[in-house]
Amino acid sequence: MSIEIKAPTFPESVADGTVATWHKKPGEPVQRDELLVDIETDKVVLEVVAPADGTLKNVLKDEGDVVLSDEVLAVFEAGDISAAAAPAAAEAPAAAPAASGDVIASPAAKKIADENGVDVASVAATGKDGRVTKEDVVNHLKGGAKPAAAPAPAAAAPAVPSAPVAPMPEGDRVEKRVPMTRLRATIAKRLVDAQQNAAMLTTYNEVNMKPIMDLRKKYKDQFEKSHGVKMGFMSFFVKAATEALKRFPAVNASIDGNDMVYHGYQDVGVAVSTDRGLVVPILRDTDSMSLAEIEGTIGDFAKRGREGKLGIEDMQGGTFTITNGGIFGSLMSTPILNPPQTAILGMHKIQERPMAVNGEVVILPMMYLAVSYDHRMIDGKEAVQFLVTIKDLLEDPARLLLDI
Repeated sequence: MSIEIKAPTFPESVADGTVATWHKKPGEPVQRDELLVDIETDKVVLEVVAPADGTLKNVLKDEGDVVLSDEVLAVFEAGDISAAAAPAAAEAPAAAPAASGDVIASPAAKKIADENGVDVASVAATGKDGRVTKEDVVNHLKGGAKPAAAPAPAAAAPAVPSAPVAPMPEGDRVEKRVPMTRLRATIAKRLVDAQQNAAMLTTYNEVNMKPIMDLRKKYKDQFEKSHGVKMGFMSFFVKAATEALKRFPAVNASIDGNDMVYHGYQDVGVAVSTDRGLVVPILRDTDSMSLAEIEGTIGDFAKRGREGKLGIEDMQGGTFTITNGGIFGSLMSTPILNPPQTAILGMHKIQERPMAVNGEVVILPMMYLAVSYDHRMIDGKEAVQFLVTIKDLLEDPARLLLDI
């Protein structure tokens, strides 16, 4: 029985996708739920699996082709695969030498390898069925490739450098041209649009992190034992921002054409850095979430983001965004709006600085905060008061628990 293999149904926010990688070839037997092809959208990579046991009969969309929602990608012949598998097994020994250059690699592994000029054939594979995983490529770039796989590349002719920062022979001026991924191109377009289409302004303040650091130091072990997640700083910022958003509805609003849309809920996006680029999964209804629930959800987002398993539904919507450049060492920056949202909070590095407290100089762990906002929707007074509210709540975290 012939079955049409179709592209996933894209949501309204995703216009189309690109065929990234075919994992099966025409005529190759496939088991039910086995991965057939990856479809890359401007947000995530979607996997299309086999609907039943059978054989991939005909591929209609090649790698690199743009596909629309529910467009036919291939024709699949459902049926018993034992007959097809037997001849393939019989031919395998003879075909092995010719296929020795074929390397199975995950989409994430291929992207990292392409971006860093690495031949996946030179990477020691640890995945199932000899698949090269993302971790294998990362270890290879760090010089952590398995010794058993090292001799082959070493004996070969000089290869492309394993990383852009690898030292080059003196006198060489090497350049590498790499096409933008759909996600990177979309990020670039959205950032430019945000600056061109909004009256963006940024206000700054600083917060004394000592109260939260003391609270964390006192309860972190008990917190982890009780909830199974570590107590971080982000949950405090999410809760403080949520409370501030309730007090200043304009900061929680969005602009739709000539309309201002006020949201009666707080869905906070948390920027997560991945190998493919920056993604912003959404914490839903943060007003009703506990600190432990926020920490657990953010940890899950980060893990799935690194593995390329975040879904489109994880990143749809959002009324406000928090980005933390401090984890990379940023002391101060100006975050760019995430349209159609009207504001974004930027966190930064915690750094000890001398501060005047009651007429005395005290060394305190301070963090600069930045709120970028759309001046068309938010007045400067509201933006400043919004940021001061976050500062006050963080410097007296008991207020978060008492809701005062």
